[in-house]
Amino acid sequence: MLRPSLKLNVIASYTSQVYTIIISVAILPLYIKYMGAEAYGLVGFFAMLQGLFALLDFGLTPTISRQTAQYNAGKESALDFRQLFRALSLIFLFIAVLGGGILLSLDDYIAAQWLNLESLSVEDVLFCLQVMAVSVSLRWMAGLYRGVISGFEQIVWLSVMSSINATLRFPGVLLYMYFFGFTIKSFFVFQLMLALIEFAIYMTKTYLLLPKPSLQESIGWSIKPVKPLLGFALTIALTSSIWVLFTQLDKFVLSGILSLADYGYFTLAVLVAGGVLQLSSPISAPIMPRMARLEAEQEYEQLRQVYLNATQFIAVLVVTAGIVLAGVAKPVLYAWTGDTELANQAAPVLTLYALGNAVLALTAFPYYLQYAKGNLRYHLIGNIVSVFILIPTVIWAATEYGAIGAGWVWFLMQVFYLTFWVSYIHIKIEPNINWLWFKTFLPSVAAVSVFVLLLSSRIDYSGNRLIVLVEVIVMSFLSLIVAMLSSPRVLSIFKVKFLKRVV
Repeated sequence: MLRPSLKLNVIASYTSQVYTIIISVAILPLYIKYMGAEAYGLVGFFAMLQGLFALLDFGLTPTISRQTAQYNAGKESALDFRQLFRALSLIFLFIAVLGGGILLSLDDYIAAQWLNLESLSVEDVLFCLQVMAVSVSLRWMAGLYRGVISGFEQIVWLSVMSSINATLRFPGVLLYMYFFGFTIKSFFVFQLMLALIEFAIYMTKTYLLLPKPSLQESIGWSIKPVKPLLGFALTIALTSSIWVLFTQLDKFVLSGILSLADYGYFTLAVLVAGGVLQLSSPISAPIMPRMARLEAEQEYEQLRQVYLNATQFIAVLVVTAGIVLAGVAKPVLYAWTGDTELANQAAPVLTLYALGNAVLALTAFPYYLQYAKGNLRYHLIGNIVSVFILIPTVIWAATEYGAIGAGWVWFLMQVFYLTFWVSYIHIKIEPNINWLWFKTFLPSVAAVSVFVLLLSSRIDYSGNRLIVLVEVIVMSFLSLIVAMLSSPRVLSIFKVKFLKRVV
């Protein structure tokens, strides 16, 4: 089989990701405008359920993707691979039926007791919850097929399908509701139809890619082929489950505390703040294998330089974006939506989550270092301790102070992790780098923070959305310049390039 171009796959993947982010964020104000904040809160609850369903993955999706790649490399026979795929299909089907069944059995309780409804009827919400249970199960099963397709390196095909799905899922549903009514029931009926279509397409594509065993070979119906892979799968499952809990717990707790309308505002703020983390993806993907290679080649000084330079790049770009977004949260939301009430409701939450995500982008770096050295022990310990602290703290803060309380917990947890645990990891696995690492980003973070604080307090934002948008863009550009000028490493790079041109 001809190996697909890695460069083409990367370009396709990032293009699809950027397109999905842009289209999903751009369409949100229309959701709230035509459906209302309370209905959008139910949409946010649907997204949270899909995130929690990932807890049931048990590392099986990355396992089938890895084994597919192993088959492509000739390390596994067609029969063994088909037997593994059938075994995992049985497990996925069982989990889908079990998980969907549990959601269906809890629908009455969620609609009548858990969610705090105001204008939506219990009957409409109950119908939507039943549709959610089926849709989440279908998308869960489709994850198995996406794992196989990814393992065959059909990334371009997956990226195209993801872009089409995003187009249908976001603006497509508005077109459907234009003809059938802007109601929450219409929204979820369309989501169910789309989930069925996605499931059918991914399943068809997978079976076209699967190798065909000879007539003399029997695939069978045993789950024994999974047993040798359980160690690998469960290791991934543990770290993935902790991450899901870490990122979804506050959303789950608040769904039962806030009114559904306020939960809609909270969901919107968290989604916008998530854009800060998306900016770090393009740097994390290439530096992890590069650092792993340098470690294997015993090029330790080069590894340190890659680590420090990448940290500085993230600080200048991503952390600056988080600080600016936090400083102009209300104007950004107003310029984006034109809704003053929404901006007032969501801005405080957006500020805290934007700052928390900016810090989180930095705390990811010790994980890259541990990955390069092939030992994730401290990463696992840190995440487990964080979750044990986070669970009771979020429950208490959300119960007492609502979304603002959850936002403060999120932000302070990231600061605590950065200040103490990251330093501990550095001391254990890479002595003498800790202070150098902090020096790479503290000057730019301090300078940008002061600049944004001073400038945002002096700008008189106009009521004209276009003017507000221009002011935000100008402030962002100036903040980026401040970050670059206060970064020794970035300055040194520019000086070298400038001198080359002059000389």
